[in-house]
Amino acid sequence: MTVAEQRDLATALGVDTPGDGAVTWELLAGQIEPRSDSAFASRGETIRADLAGRLDRELLERERETIADEISELPAVRDVGVPDEPSGLYTDVAAPGWRLYDHLLEVGFFESLDENLPRFTADHIETTARELLLADPLSSSLDDVGFDESEKTALLLDVANNDERLARWVPSNQIPDGVEFETETVPPLHQRAMGGALLWIRGLDRHLWQNEVMITDEILDDAVRYVKAMLGGLFVTATAACDLAGDGKFTDEQLTAALTAGSAVQIVSQEELLHTVFYIRDDVRAPSKLR
Repeated sequence: MTVAEQRDLATALGVDTPGDGAVTWELLAGQIEPRSDSAFASRGETIRADLAGRLDRELLERERETIADEISELPAVRDVGVPDEPSGLYTDVAAPGWRLYDHLLEVGFFESLDENLPRFTADHIETTARELLLADPLSSSLDDVGFDESEKTALLLDVANNDERLARWVPSNQIPDGVEFETETVPPLHQRAMGGALLWIRGLDRHLWQNEVMITDEILDDAVRYVKAMLGGLFVTATAACDLAGDGKFTDEQLTAALTAGSAVQIVSQEELLHTVFYIRDDVRAPSKLR
């Protein structure tokens, strides 16, 4: 994060930042003013009622912990560098996410979110960021799985400072008429967010392996950075799903925020991964040995 991005985040949330110090999750959480938002509460309440009894709590908690384990393994993945085969470490990293995805798909989780959450708007995203900062259980969980203050704040930044980018992702039931494809075949927004993130992670093994001669340390660093962010978003979604299945640690407002933010982080991070790791421009690739 740049200093300007941090300041923009604080300004968007109406927080005064002292001096030139870093803007962190902890600093923002200590100054943010809670606001009662009946729309956020009612959406969370509706989603709870809609998915009651459908979710397998044991499976969700198991895969949530496995996602946390994969996050902790990312430094070792970075140490390996370019994979030795087209299906290796990053495929393994994505595996628990796919098991989570399959269960959520089976129980109609994504359809429920499409029906009950609004499309991304500036106001919805601002309220999401505020509720995240007030969700102590979520903050503590991110601490436990290895996100430091800077990384947690970067996740928050992905949500709060990208309203225009996120607005391009439209729920399947709100796609306007006249588009050049069959809207009936478009999956729900939150399914696209999670499935897309997992596909990009799984595709890294082959991409890095095939393009080894062009890969630099900076590209490998970016790969791990954005994979960690996507897994962080996935972990937030899994935490919200566990809450729905019976944890009950979130308020209804915080539940709505966690479900929104989990997908938002996965969306922004997969787009960044695409542009920094999969699109290898001549000015960032490793020098050709023929030169």
